[in-house]
Amino acid sequence: MPTFEIGDRDFLLDGRPLQVISGALHYFRVHPAQWADRIRKARLMGLNTVETYVAWNVHAPQRGRFDLDGPRDLGRFLDLVAAEGLHAIVRPGPYICAEWDGGGLPGWLLADPEVRVRRHEPHYLAAVEQYYDQLLPLVAKRQVTRGGPVLAVQVENEYGAYGDDPEYLRALVAMVRDRGIEVPLLTCDQADDAMQARGGLPELHRTVTFGSRAVERLELLRRHQPTGPLMCMEFWNGWFDSWGGHHHVAPAETNAGDLDDLLAAGASVNLYMFHGGTNAGFTNGANDKGTYAPITTSYDYDAPLAEDGSPTPKYHAMREVIARHAPVPDEVPAERAPAPEAVVELRRRLPLAAAVPVLGEAKAWDHLPTTDELGQWTGFTLYRTSVTAQDRVLVVGEVRDRAVVALDGEPVGVLSRSEGARALPLPARAGELTVLLEDQGRVGYGPRIGEPKGLIGGARTAARELTAWETVGLRLDAVDAGLAELLDAAPEVDPELPVAGPAFLAGTVDTVAGADHFLRLDGCSKGLVWVNGHLLGRYWSAGPTRTLYVPGPLLRAERNEVVVLELHAAAAARVAFVAGPDLGHTES
Repeated sequence: MPTFEIGDRDFLLDGRPLQVISGALHYFRVHPAQWADRIRKARLMGLNTVETYVAWNVHAPQRGRFDLDGPRDLGRFLDLVAAEGLHAIVRPGPYICAEWDGGGLPGWLLADPEVRVRRHEPHYLAAVEQYYDQLLPLVAKRQVTRGGPVLAVQVENEYGAYGDDPEYLRALVAMVRDRGIEVPLLTCDQADDAMQARGGLPELHRTVTFGSRAVERLELLRRHQPTGPLMCMEFWNGWFDSWGGHHHVAPAETNAGDLDDLLAAGASVNLYMFHGGTNAGFTNGANDKGTYAPITTSYDYDAPLAEDGSPTPKYHAMREVIARHAPVPDEVPAERAPAPEAVVELRRRLPLAAAVPVLGEAKAWDHLPTTDELGQWTGFTLYRTSVTAQDRVLVVGEVRDRAVVALDGEPVGVLSRSEGARALPLPARAGELTVLLEDQGRVGYGPRIGEPKGLIGGARTAARELTAWETVGLRLDAVDAGLAELLDAAPEVDPELPVAGPAFLAGTVDTVAGADHFLRLDGCSKGLVWVNGHLLGRYWSAGPTRTLYVPGPLLRAERNEVVVLELHAAAAARVAFVAGPDLGHTES
């Protein structure tokens, strides 16, 4: 029977030393038709292993539902890894961070007031058990000990940065072992003495995370783990971007030098990220270290393999380093042909208000509810109430995370969590007040994991508290039949005319079927884009990202339907496919 074990100094595969040279590739951030291509390019760079997180909320978007099909088919992804002759490391959380919505924890779980996340608490552990019941059997049968690619499984994720509950970690270990996982179990924590002490257990193999000063950080790990192989589970060769910030880059030559030091020390490594991919749809998370900062749609991460699967200078620099320490295939990936360019005229216009009846069901409340109370775990929610001429101002306790406010359809202003804007003056007249609330991503790191979303802490005016509300949770994760029918019937408007939102804009374009594209939205303010019914994600003129990646498998040769929901205003109803990405300005 094949074996993978923790030796005194090395990982041992069938008794022989193995230096794990791995790269992070999240199946849930890549179109499934592109998995094989990305995995192959991992092998061609010289990697012998692919690592992936498992995002619990990807598989369980609603309580009582668990999905392992299509883009959620982890088993198929691992089989493709094996078919390429590579090993795998699986990190199923239950918490993953990963700049993903809620750190991978489902919104419905966090909404339960009895649940205390990431600790030894019975309600939370019972939910984790159900998750593991459905997920771990497919991992277990693909372990290296059973002829599959999986070398190791991680327990939790950087727990030392969050908590100090060894009984919680031991409960997870027991659950994992009870469900047939027999390969080594790992933990990972930052290169910090306190975090290493809190995040591990004597019975688990520790790894470390860092992005520089490899020898120093490996020495810290050795102090906490006197024997066994050294491994950097996340070698940060780039970084993520937040809306309104700059695009992060890490020089290829610096990354390559640190990687050389790491491999020369005999340590194993997992590049975070080898290929970042995309936070498509509403999947991006947010950080909150005093200021709420949602993550961009692009998760390019300045990784060796770019968002569209193109090898970068960093890919080639790291490949040269790996070749000094391990065999590297002679073949080099071909450069991707430039994306076809085209202007897309969005001639059909439909006010969002006209589409609300097909996007969700109205519900009346005698108090201001959170979106968690609605069971609206991501995306947009419409709040409606009536105001009088005497009300004069709207004040909410807190907005999570951004809201467009209008009176009888006329814009009043924006409430914003990031900017601390919780109040707006109202016109001195009676009418219907609407608050279009955007959940910009659940916090995925730190003490605010699990907080409720929506309008929090009540709302009042200059004259009274507002308690009579109607809400509609908007279904926007795809362009469904009802919305498509309304868009088809919408009147055509000269695309040169400016756009007043919130409004849907729609048009078609012919292009090269199956070719990767980048969509640029110059002149637009903020909103969402769908291509052939698939939600690409969010755009925002705040930057840094100026383009959205359009995976080739979404596109056909003729009449590709492009739909934009513009929340504010656009100079014209026109977008464009351009030759390559624009990830924005970098830090000077």
